[in-house]
Amino acid sequence: MESSSVKPRSSLIERRALLLGTLALLAGCASAPPAPPAEVRQALAPTGTLRLAVYAGSPTSMVADAPDAERRGLTVDIGREMARRLGVPARVVVYPRVAEVVAALQRGDADVTITNATAERQKILDFAPPLVALELGVLVRAGSPVTSLESWDRPDARIGVSQGSSSERVLGARLKSAKLAPQPTLQHAAQALRQREIDAFATNKAILNELAVQVPGARVLDGRWGLEHLALGTGKGRDAALAWLKDFNTAMAAEGQVARAAERAGLRGTAPAETR
Repeated sequence: MESSSVKPRSSLIERRALLLGTLALLAGCASAPPAPPAEVRQALAPTGTLRLAVYAGSPTSMVADAPDAERRGLTVDIGREMARRLGVPARVVVYPRVAEVVAALQRGDADVTITNATAERQKILDFAPPLVALELGVLVRAGSPVTSLESWDRPDARIGVSQGSSSERVLGARLKSAKLAPQPTLQHAAQALRQREIDAFATNKAILNELAVQVPGARVLDGRWGLEHLALGTGKGRDAALAWLKDFNTAMAAEGQVARAAERAGLRGTAPAETR
């Protein structure tokens, strides 16, 4: 009788173990997307490592330079997920400002980034459809003569912009009286505001909200002077990967990966969907 009672228990344990093993296998398959074709990996990661081009100080790129495991930002998180799906390691490559990020992609020194997909940049980079729309705004220091977007184009106003950025080009053509003061890095911009070397700084509101914390008394003005359409970009000549890149882009939005990365980076200033 004892032997007959042992067998069913043993069989039950075996069945449970088999079931658990099967579920684990299925879960693993569900979380691991199909490997992309070799030509896609070669096009996006020609060195065998996916090089993520970022600049510090922007939630859309990398919030702040930190030990690798602690880095966060839209480009950092989405880029690392891209590397996982490609089956290659990721490496974060930090540049001083966004213009250097774009130049590195153009030269082939880096592989992907997330940045404003302007018409000018589309001439030198390839982009997937936009992931996020950000409002462009103005951060003013305490006591600034700039008090509103309606009155910022004035002769006594010094408006900071990132050197080589799309903001510098657009505002250089738009503002007639205010003086533009290009800043080499966002760290320089914060210092210039604190030392009253500039009266305001103009870029997307994600960056402005980060800078506001570093400048006592600074505030982001209400309203906006434009929009940025942030998209995954890579250098020209990687045509074999473009279809896969667009599918990856769609999956990131549909799976909530973009929203989670934005939340982790503290991304603020996104444009309401109905106004994009």
